[in-house]
Amino acid sequence: MGITNKEYFLLFVMAYLLVGALTPLMRKIAIITDVIDRPNASHKSHKKPVPYLGGVAIIIGVITISYSTSLVSNFTTNTFWLATSVLGPALLLGLIGLWDDLKNLKPLPRFIAQSIAGIFTAGVLIGTNNVGNPTGSIIFDSVITVIWVVGICNSINFFDNLDGGAAGTVAIASIALVFLALNGDQYLIAALATVTAGATLGFLVWNKSPAKIYMGDAGALFLGVLIAILTLRLRTNVEIQLISYLVPIYLVAIPILDTCIVVTSRIYKNISPFQGGQDHISHRLIKLGFSRKRTAYILWALSGFFSGIAFLFVIVSKNNEIFIASVSGIFWVVLFIFFFRITVY
Repeated sequence: MGITNKEYFLLFVMAYLLVGALTPLMRKIAIITDVIDRPNASHKSHKKPVPYLGGVAIIIGVITISYSTSLVSNFTTNTFWLATSVLGPALLLGLIGLWDDLKNLKPLPRFIAQSIAGIFTAGVLIGTNNVGNPTGSIIFDSVITVIWVVGICNSINFFDNLDGGAAGTVAIASIALVFLALNGDQYLIAALATVTAGATLGFLVWNKSPAKIYMGDAGALFLGVLIAILTLRLRTNVEIQLISYLVPIYLVAIPILDTCIVVTSRIYKNISPFQGGQDHISHRLIKLGFSRKRTAYILWALSGFFSGIAFLFVIVSKNNEIFIASVSGIFWVVLFIFFFRITVY
């Protein structure tokens, strides 16, 4: 059963207001408990200490609005478990991220937790026949699902290195995901994406430059898994199967671009990809002379461009799909070359 436009709007507003109200509260708690991101390492680009725990506000907001809504509107056991299959792994990684914010975990425990979330998601999606764009092979679908969950989880976490950068990008991807899901009559995905968009924009009020609070690994890992699972479940009305796989990729094309540039450049310079550094797209734009605020605008604009292309794929003809995919793919490669060539080391 579908949801009316008014109900979607209410979901968005409730998530926006709740997270917007929770974030300054979590900021106070972070200051009292000394959960602070201090610029005491070479890869830190901010100048003053900034509280963490913004991710906790996002997690509470998304979980609360999603489940409370399901309880009061057309609640069924099936709907509850469908929501849990998405929110459960995201919550697990959010808690691991919170642990990391508090205790500074090594990469291995985080990778293990991400892999468990990926394996669980693969089992649920394949077992319930809910893979949005299946390849026809259970093995391939399983491998792709695990790699996608782990990869996007890390990409969003990597991308969270600039005031408002990750929050704004996830909000844009979520909004695009709402329209894509509605186009395919996938109301649960649309509803969860609407809540995610409202929550991230509510947090962005406090996270935009100059940031008063960071989401930390708790928020980045939670949002990364959430977006990864929602895009995996998304069925797209695309005529060419190969291009249907591009739709979820384009929704997070800029975080993926950032990860590819960082990992490639660090390997090229014989630097560990797992250590921090000021070599992300945001740092390269700032190196060119852009302010932190304008850099965020550029990242949002690029994310909006590729999210818009993702939506174009489902409304244009077969021939136009090929043309748009070719041109936008070349543009992504050009961006990779352009940013990679900016000297940051």
